[in-house]
Amino acid sequence: MLALKAENISKQYRLGQVGTGTLSHDLNRFWAQIRGKEDPYLKIGESNDRTSKGESEYVWSLRDINFEIEQGDAVGIIGRNGAGKSTLLKLLSKVTKPTTGKIYTNGRIASLLEVGTGFHPEMTGRENIYLNGAILGMTRKEITRKFDEIVDFSGVERYIDTPVKRYSSGMYVRLAFAVAAHLESEILIVDEVLAVGDAEFQKKCLGKMGDVSKGEGRTVFFVSHNMAAVSQLCQSGIYLKDGEILQHGNIKLITDSYLKNSQKGSAVFVAKEQRNEEISFKKITVFDKNHNQETSFNYDDEIIIEFEIDNLKKIQKANIFVTIQDALQTRVFSAETPLEINKNNYQLVIEPKFLSSGSYNITSFIHIPQLFRYDSVENICHFDVVDTGSSFTIHGGYHHGVVFGKFEWR
Repeated sequence: MLALKAENISKQYRLGQVGTGTLSHDLNRFWAQIRGKEDPYLKIGESNDRTSKGESEYVWSLRDINFEIEQGDAVGIIGRNGAGKSTLLKLLSKVTKPTTGKIYTNGRIASLLEVGTGFHPEMTGRENIYLNGAILGMTRKEITRKFDEIVDFSGVERYIDTPVKRYSSGMYVRLAFAVAAHLESEILIVDEVLAVGDAEFQKKCLGKMGDVSKGEGRTVFFVSHNMAAVSQLCQSGIYLKDGEILQHGNIKLITDSYLKNSQKGSAVFVAKEQRNEEISFKKITVFDKNHNQETSFNYDDEIIIEFEIDNLKKIQKANIFVTIQDALQTRVFSAETPLEINKNNYQLVIEPKFLSSGSYNITSFIHIPQLFRYDSVENICHFDVVDTGSSFTIHGGYHHGVVFGKFEWR
């Protein structure tokens, strides 16, 4: 059963003005409308790329967006700042209307777009709970039945009869999320407001959204730059870029694609200068088994990371530490080796059939214990491991975890 359908929706804005901003533009639109013609200003406009100046005074915040969402789906919407994520949520929440296209929804929508949305600052927390419930179309009896559960989840019981204008931003978002999640709407829309809460509350919110989606069969739209949270909560995703859908589908595919496009780095790092007067990295390179610089490996390929060191003062006791991180900056594993005084080249070999498919970065440092100093480089080399369709592949090509080694079984 469909919960929501977006059909060719677009949203256009005029830069620097409210509305069209000029009488001539308003008259041109009106004249086109009474003649049954297309709005002349929909024929112009550029994509919403903030990094370039552009020539048109009109921009498309969203352009030709189409998707269908089934009831009970948890959908992550991801993309860079300015990609159109918040605009899309405002359209779905009916805060603003699309310039073109239609949105079909099945059921009531509860949205949490920014801190304090829908709250009256002069009213108390108690009054705002009833106000929000009424806006969502719930009866006072329904709200009263959920009231204690909302207050308990929010953790602001002591301040429930205090005007919300005196709440901190964290208290504000706690109560706002508790209201949106507990009132019985069929669709829950959550923007990046969870970034305001502390780690404990964010975890609590993710758990609640998971319960709402999987347990109660309600639909959740979730925008966040935290790919770990998106991957944990959502089954499918929408990847927006410059106001258009770049990809729509499995959340693993979506997050991998987004993170890969966001990665900076190459197969080689070369220090521009001596970074430490005693000892420092000169060069770090990622090779394949044939000693070719490489950034893409198959699951069953050997990966070689070579470190070239400048040991100017012939330091006798030092260690190289290496950490391999995945695209979510999770430490996959670390390794270390002592340095030898007359040897400046070292290789770390990652055995075949060890790392799962995904994107990886290298962080490394040289530690000199007796001097309490070290030289460090972070996220300096990038490489990918790709799925070759080997026998280990499960769940449609994606398994759990970043390590999938060939271990001995007895």
